[in-house]
Amino acid sequence: MDHRKLKEFFDRKVDQYDQPSFIKADPVCIPHLFSKKQDIEIAGFFAAIFAWGGRTTIISKSRDLLARMDNDPYQFILHHNEQDLPRLMGFKHRTFNDTDLLYFLEFLKYHYSENKSLENAFTRWGSSVEEMLTGFQHYFFSLEHIPTRTRKHIATPERNSTCKRLNMFLRWMVRQDSEVDFGIWKKIKPSQLICPVDVHVARVAKRFNLLTRKPVDWNAALELTAHLRTLDPSDPVKYDYALFGLGVIEKYT
Repeated sequence: MDHRKLKEFFDRKVDQYDQPSFIKADPVCIPHLFSKKQDIEIAGFFAAIFAWGGRTTIISKSRDLLARMDNDPYQFILHHNEQDLPRLMGFKHRTFNDTDLLYFLEFLKYHYSENKSLENAFTRWGSSVEEMLTGFQHYFFSLEHIPTRTRKHIATPERNSTCKRLNMFLRWMVRQDSEVDFGIWKKIKPSQLICPVDVHVARVAKRFNLLTRKPVDWNAALELTAHLRTLDPSDPVKYDYALFGLGVIEKYT
């Protein structure tokens, strides 16, 4: 398929999937439960961190966690105390458990006590998403008494991870003019974003010669995004909808 036809095909797929109907069955439905910026950020952050495995389970576990926070995550983060913590015990999603959750809450309380948004937890570290994700991971684990097991839940380009879940979270927060993404962060441009990559997206990308690298790692995410920028330099990550829709929903091979 030549470049022009590929762009036309992918643009049609974006139009097909970047629709309100996409929200209900996707983890992005979790931040869509809220209207306050901080609630959207916190709910979106947890939903993104939980986003491996089946989407139904991800959504169910995210709703469970929010219910334990009285469906008021920002206020819970800021004002919870020792008496509130027992309700969180026993929470588990795959390898994420209550030990991890307590540290996540400690970090978020620390950050939101000094900042009105989670955005500058990323943007203060540099101008590229690679610098932002690397800096965020260091910042996230800058508190005392970090459980060793919890480090695996925040990816970083330094370990050559695709950082799929964090890149998806950034897409939710940053992309403008979308029926699904929120566009509530303004310090990062959509053109800077890196495409979230998992095995499904990688498979479809390779099928369309948008990805040649065999390992599904950070460099693969960079390569794919570079190819997507040739289709739309201002908003390359919108094509995540095309790749995800083809790979996961349409089972394209």
